[in-house]
Amino acid sequence: MATNIKTIGIIGAGQMGGGIAHVSALAGYDVFLNDLNDEKIESGLATINGNLARQVASEKISESERQAAVERIRSANHMEALGSCDLIIEAATEDEAIKRRIYSKLCPVLDRNAILATNTSSISITRLAASTDRPEKFVGVHFMNPVPVMKLVELVRGIATDENTFSRAREYVDALGKTTAVSEDFPGFMVNRILLPMINEAIYTLYEGVGSVDSIDSAMRLGANHPMGPLQLADFIGLDTCLSIMQVLYDGLADTKYRPCPLLVKYVEAGWLGRKAGRGFYDYRGDEPVATR
Repeated sequence: MATNIKTIGIIGAGQMGGGIAHVSALAGYDVFLNDLNDEKIESGLATINGNLARQVASEKISESERQAAVERIRSANHMEALGSCDLIIEAATEDEAIKRRIYSKLCPVLDRNAILATNTSSISITRLAASTDRPEKFVGVHFMNPVPVMKLVELVRGIATDENTFSRAREYVDALGKTTAVSEDFPGFMVNRILLPMINEAIYTLYEGVGSVDSIDSAMRLGANHPMGPLQLADFIGLDTCLSIMQVLYDGLADTKYRPCPLLVKYVEAGWLGRKAGRGFYDYRGDEPVATR
């Protein structure tokens, strides 16, 4: 029997987890935010506060809405604090081994009716679900980045996900004012199955000397009416995340068209992960981003 979702637990206070906490609290849910340590949680809370304040300044929300949302988000510095949550969304780094370790610690403290969701952008929902004690109550809820701005959420059911779990997850997404796109459980789902190979091809275009960073991004902004060039977008997503998704596509679909570009691998090996690292296809350490090739 369906029960209303009232309390959300979020594992990961970074860009995605913080964004999910932000929109959940604004929608009236009580939120518990968890991460590896208090410092990461506090940093996540500070970012949420700043983003809410910007929404007030741009008159998207009122000051009273901001204040109410802030009061609904609580720090959860250990797994046990998530035990009373109706829905737990794991928004950890895109690494299957890390996600499995989280589930092994999390599942024993959860209520038996709690839904466990993952914000993975590419990893098999069926396989992740099988590593938990509740595959029928496990679902993919893939938010787009930045969460407060982007309207889409991909909902992905694993082979064992039951209808009650799926419908409750959909009701939650609807309550956030987001639009649901239902995807089958294939590597990369829909958005990243289409988006990441385009980014990877842009990197190949750079790698092969067809165009510079500036010319490739300008061509796609002005020639295809994309709001952001593919290399700028890769930097925004994080080149390590781009590489991880391309590897999932390449391994899962066994097609050479998904082979990660060697230049992408080289940038990740150098630690040039994009905006978050200060350098990627652009160097962000000055007043204005400067192309690195």
